[in-house]
Amino acid sequence: MSSADIGRTGPVPPPPGGVLWSLAGDVRGLLMLPAALTLQVAHPAVGAGVDEHSVFRTDPWGRGERSLRSLQLWVYGGEAAAEEGRRLRKLHRTIQGTDTRGRRYHALAPANYAWVHATGFPVYRHASRYLVRPLTGAQERALYREWLQVGRILGIHDRDMPQTIEEFWPYYRAVLAGGIERTAVVEELVATDQPVPPPDRGPLVLRLLFRALWPVLLPPLARFRRFVTVGLMPPDAREALGLAWSDAEERRLRRFCGLVRRVVPVLPERLRYLPPARRARAAWHAERGARDVRPRRAGSVRSG
Repeated sequence: MSSADIGRTGPVPPPPGGVLWSLAGDVRGLLMLPAALTLQVAHPAVGAGVDEHSVFRTDPWGRGERSLRSLQLWVYGGEAAAEEGRRLRKLHRTIQGTDTRGRRYHALAPANYAWVHATGFPVYRHASRYLVRPLTGAQERALYREWLQVGRILGIHDRDMPQTIEEFWPYYRAVLAGGIERTAVVEELVATDQPVPPPDRGPLVLRLLFRALWPVLLPPLARFRRFVTVGLMPPDAREALGLAWSDAEERRLRRFCGLVRRVVPVLPERLRYLPPARRARAAWHAERGARDVRPRRAGSVRSG
């Protein structure tokens, strides 16, 4: 772990105003998460752990809400980020078993835990091309540095994470070549005929409405989930998993993402950013404004 990234209570989150700060809290980031999650559980050990220990089948909405809250803390949580990292490691201490290849696994084994973290970078990089804009070389490097900071928050040692982009891509391609497969959980996440309970969060009226309309709503929502999961997954990862993707689907994805790319930037702040990101951005802008104002006031006093 780099000493430069250790704060008073542990590793510090990515810097305000950075590349990750802009991506993780934007509502477009929600469309990127299914691809990253699916790539994570393609690892035999990670897939087995989720298959055997997760409640994603019985409580998908609660599990999704908790995962999203955790991600927002890593990026926008300030000193709470390190505490969230410790909580996650504690939660995973007892998760172990045998994977699909007959090997013993533990959730916190460096190779397994580091892969869960590693998937975020290529997915953010690829999906940004469609939903935001292609990252420049400098932005890619900044994003990778910031993602390393997230890894430290999760308790991953620097020795277990490629420290540069140049080191990352050979590692990533090696895992794609022989370290992932279409696990049972991958199959479920890209299926369109799996039973999913209706949302159980939000106002009662809305929950009742979802419950009544769920038989009609679920099929198109399941198809859309598969569409964005496979479409926003990096092509080399998609190919490694044998996930079919046609030219027609690619054209549909580009049209859909083009619309999203035009609409989201003109939304008001309260609709464009998730609540933790919105609060963090407001606090950061207020702090910057205060810093900018103080020197001007001092100067005006001196000039008077």
